[in-house]
Amino acid sequence: MMTQAIKGKTVAEARELFDRFHEVVTGGGGPLPSKLEVFRGVSAFPIRVKCATLSWHALRAALENRNK
Repeated sequence: MMTQAIKGKTVAEARELFDRFHEVVTGGGGPLPSKLEVFRGVSAFPIRVKCATLSWHALRAALENRNK
């Protein structure tokens, strides 16, 4: 789902989507693409936040290391 959501996006857009997604699954608000809305309920289960965000953190790490 993450790869579909970022497909065709710029690096800046992917980073911004990471921030929005992370905010939502940790209990914040903000809009998400419709298919990612299913993750909004993860905030009710704090132990599952790491599971839901694992691939997103891998994406962020890859983006941060892309110029090294």
